[in-house]
Parts: sequence; structure tokens; C-alpha cells
Amino acid sequence: MSRDLILGTAGHIDHGKTALVHALTGVNTDRLPAEKQRGITIDIGFASLELGNFHIGIVDVPGHERFVKNMLAGATGIDLALLVVAADDSVMPQTREHLSILELLQLDTGIIAITKSDLVAEDWLDLVEEEVRELVKFSFLNDAPIIRTSATTGRGLDTLREVIEQTCHTQTGQPPSDLFRMSVDRSFAVEGHGTVVTGSIASGSVELDDKIEVQPMGQICRVRSIHNHDQPANRISRGQRAAINLGGVHHREISRGQELAAVNYLQPSTLITTRLSILEESPWALKHRSTVRLHIGTAEVLSRTHLLSHDSLIPTETGFAQFFLSEPVSAIWNQPFVIRSESPVITIGGGQVIQPVTSRLRRQQSNVIKRLDKLISGTPFERVSELIYFYDSKSWSNRDLCRDAGLSTLEADTLIPELIQSGIVIELPVSPQRTLRIHQHRLEEYCEKFKNTLTVLHEETPLQKKVLRHKLISRFGYMKDDPFVQTLIGFLITSKQISGNDHEIALKGHGPKLSNAEHKILQYILERFQQDSFQPPGVEEIQQNAESRASAVPELVKLCVGQGELVDIGQGVLLHTQWEKELRSRIKKELLDREKMSVAEIRDLLGTTRKFAIPICEYLDRIELTKRDGDFRILASSQ
Repeated sequence: MSRDLILGTAGHIDHGKTALVHALTGVNTDRLPAEKQRGITIDIGFASLELGNFHIGIVDVPGHERFVKNMLAGATGIDLALLVVAADDSVMPQTREHLSILELLQLDTGIIAITKSDLVAEDWLDLVEEEVRELVKFSFLNDAPIIRTSATTGRGLDTLREVIEQTCHTQTGQPPSDLFRMSVDRSFAVEGHGTVVTGSIASGSVELDDKIEVQPMGQICRVRSIHNHDQPANRISRGQRAAINLGGVHHREISRGQELAAVNYLQPSTLITTRLSILEESPWALKHRSTVRLHIGTAEVLSRTHLLSHDSLIPTETGFAQFFLSEPVSAIWNQPFVIRSESPVITIGGGQVIQPVTSRLRRQQSNVIKRLDKLISGTPFERVSELIYFYDSKSWSNRDLCRDAGLSTLEADTLIPELIQSGIVIELPVSPQRTLRIHQHRLEEYCEKFKNTLTVLHEETPLQKKVLRHKLISRFGYMKDDPFVQTLIGFLITSKQISGNDHEIALKGHGPKLSNAEHKILQYILERFQQDSFQPPGVEEIQQNAESRASAVPELVKLCVGQGELVDIGQGVLLHTQWEKELRSRIKKELLDREKMSVAEIRDLLGTTRKFAIPICEYLDRIELTKRDGDFRILASSQ
């Protein structure tokens, strides 16, 4: 069975990378007029090589220090590296820089070719090979084969082909994602066809007529045709170079640095969280809030560094950092990146993306650092668990998990039920159409935050048994329009952590806190209402007798109503609960005998005045004990 892999060159300018690729493939990868005129590679070029069962796409990169950003774009998505060192020059600055970049891009396989071996003596070649071996010591090329070659005489080319094929056999790993993604390195128009973009397929596959998304612009396009190494194809997969003809977008709208991906897979962001390492050869430490050039995929973006675990990172040191980007990029979990200084422009470090889409994290938070560490190094189960914690109360899809935790679609579909069954993920119904899935720890944090806020509100109103629901919600202004707030309060009530209804809530077991003086006034209020039966006192009258504690009377009266000791019958009239029961009993008994009664007759029956008789009659109508019949009251039909 044939396999597709991508090989990328690396090395100093004028070390013969392009000549070597031409000798291996017959293709001159210098396609630009300026490259042909000046005799140097400026931009990335492409060729292909068939070796046994392997179809190898070759990406040839420029070696000049001014074009390292183009080298970085070309190195995106390669499977193995071909480090090229000229025999007459030996190791040079970009040899070292390119090797560092390959390491930062997480390459683990490669070959070393010493070119121009026809220009020097054999003993000199031995010295060059020794210097190269010293350079790559402790790198991923430590045990890589070194082949002495000459593009002019053909020396070592057959051996190099054999070694490339053997090395391809060692490439067994495949990225976990089965969703299509490709970083764009070129965009142009072909007469009669329209927009064509090229790139290396990083994951998944795409077929004719598929719908794909251009990010970060978010445009959905149709795949009109596909070419692989100048040959038409119906399908293109990971490890292949592709030229894709897109319908529905102008070629000027797409440029290097953008991504093609499966619909609803990638999401643009101007903030990413990373694990960042500084190269040993970096001339300085990276300070918090430094501005750097961030290279990710085929994009280069100016970024401000927000160190999370350190105040600065010295050479060889690793830490967590967020990058605030000058323009949005679309990345995935564990995607490698490289950073270069703003000026002078040199490579100083790189690392892996932990959160492609995120919000700002607070610095020096041990809990956050531990969770980030699990998110980058944990098992798929642990990664998804931590990821959902960081999602907070936001909605997410299984494709988000694929992007943000490095999962295949099958893994995402399998892990979610496991997390729900284990209780790590809690499902809360927000509406008939929406169920919120939230991490258990995040839900516990919200519950604790809401209960603490409710405690504060109780302390602010110590004479009230309950707090108005909208007052609690108003304390969470940034969330008050989010249905999650109402859902959370409902969860707290159903889980019996608080008590309440649609209007009022209280901590479980909470009661009003009264001083000795307030207890005495409360007792006086109840005694007055019990003593005065159907001619109860008004709040103002009670206040006149409360002297220095007069201001507490309205709240104490509300407390009595809330506790069911007084009944508010309307129009500012309250009855002691004992007399409210007596009222219903007397009226019902009298109407069973007399059938109907006027307001005056009810007044006389209760021994009260018209001032109280009118509100009492209206209250009896409201509770449907009586109903009005002209100027009389009769028993309601339900009685």
C-alpha cells in the first residue's frame, strides 16, 4: 500500500539545497524570475519523488537569513527533514537556526546530506562530517545518517534515495485528527478556473465537491477540482501536497497564513495559550509583555507575550504563556510554533499551542498552571476533562474537542458519555432546545460563588428571611442576561442548597438575625395585631411607639408577613393570622344562613369600621370566598 509523506529541506544559503532537489527529482524548485536571475532561493518551492511505495512531496526552502519566515512557512506540515550542509562551507549560522526551527516544530526524523563533496578533499569531508555530528548532538538528528553527495557528479544520490526510503518506513505515527486541515502557502488565479490555493495537508482528507471553510475569514467554499503534484485527483489526504481549485471566493481574499479546514472545525482567535521554550542560543531572556513575531502554520503575526508562570524566561527555560495576537489565527491543540524577536529578527524560541481559543488567564495561579500542564501532557480523558473546565459555561461541540484536545471524531464521541457517566461533566437543561454541559468543579465554583453572594445579601438585609431573586442576579452583571444564571439558581434550589421560588430565594436554614431590641419590637407588633382584631394598627402607629427603633418596624412587619404570622389583605391593612382565619370562618357561616350580606352588615358582624370593611370585602373576593352581587356579597360557587 502506497503512502504519502512530505520532506522539507533546511540549511544555509548557497549550500545546494535546490540543486540537490533538482538532481533527485529533475525539478528546479526556483520558480520565480528573481530566483533564476539572482541564483538564490527566495520563496518555497515544490517537487515530488517516487521511492518504492512512497509518494514524497518535497518542500524546498530558502536559506538566506532574510527569508527565514518563508522557510518557516515551508516547514509547516513536513514529516521528515533533509538538513543540507555544503562541504566547502561546513556549518554556518542558518544551519544552526534551521536546525533549531526543525526541533521547535517537533520534527523527530531526518537525514543529513553533505553537498558539493566534489569540491573538497576526503580528509576535509571527514572534518565537516565531524563538525556536523557535533552540531546535531542531543537533537532529533543525533543518530541521523549522513550522506556525502554532489549534484554535479551524482555522487551519493542513489544512496540518498535509498536512505530516504528507509527513513520513510520509520514514519508510523499519524495525527489523531481525521478532520481536514491545510495551511495555505500560495493563492493565485488560473484562467478559466478561478482561485487555486496550495499547501501541505496536515490532517484528514477532502474530495471533489466537498464544502470547506477558509479561516480566519470564515468563508465556506466548494472544492471544484484537486491536483496532487500536477496530476488531477478526486481526493487528497494527509501527507500530500495539494492544489485546490475553490469556488465562491476570489484569490485575492486568500493569502499565505490562512487555513482551509472542515466546516466548524477551526475557529479564529487573537489569544492563544502555549507552552513556550527559549532556545539555548537565544542572546537574551524573554520578558513578560515582550513583543515577538509568532510563526504558526504559514502565518507570521506580531504578538505580545503574557507569561503565566514566570516573570521572564531565560535561555533553556520552559513555561506557560499567552500570546495576544495583532490579527486572528486558526490553530489546533499541540500545534508547534516558533517565535522570533521583533528587531533584530532572530529565532529565540517556540513551543506548542495548548488552547487555540481561550480567554485571558491570571498570572501565577498554581491551579491554572496544573490544569494547563494536564491539558498538554495528560491522557485524552484528562485533556478533555481539563478542556471542559476551561470552557466554563460556554456551549461547545464535539468538533471543538477535536480542535482543542487533539482528538479524532470517534474519540470525542466516545469520551463525552464516559465523562458524563463519571460525574465529571454535568448536564443542565437551559431550555427545551439547549442543554448545558459543564465541568463538575466549575459548577461547584459557581454554586459557592452564588451562595457566598447570597450570604452577603442576607447580611445586608438581616431582618428579611428571603432575598429578591433579581437582586442576586444583579450582582453578576456580566452574566445577568445569560440563561445559565437562571439555570444555576434552579439547580441550587433542586439540589436543596438554597430554598426559594421564581421571586425570592434564601440560603438553606437561613433565618433573620434580630437584636434584643428588635425581638421586643417584633413581639409588640404581634401583640398589637392580635389584640386589635379587625381594627388593626397601621405601620406608622407602630413606629410611633417604637421610638429609637422606628426605622426597623417596616422590615419587621414584612418579616411577620413572610413568616405567616400576619396576612397582608391589601390597601395597607394587615391582620393577625388568627383573625384572618376567624374572618373566613365567620363570613362563611353567616352567608350559609343569610345568603347575602352588605358591606355594612359585614362591618357590624366583625365589629369594625368602614375603613377596614372595604379592604376586607375586597380581600374575601380576591381569595374567592365571596363574590360581589350588586351591593351585596354572596358565597363564591367554589364554597
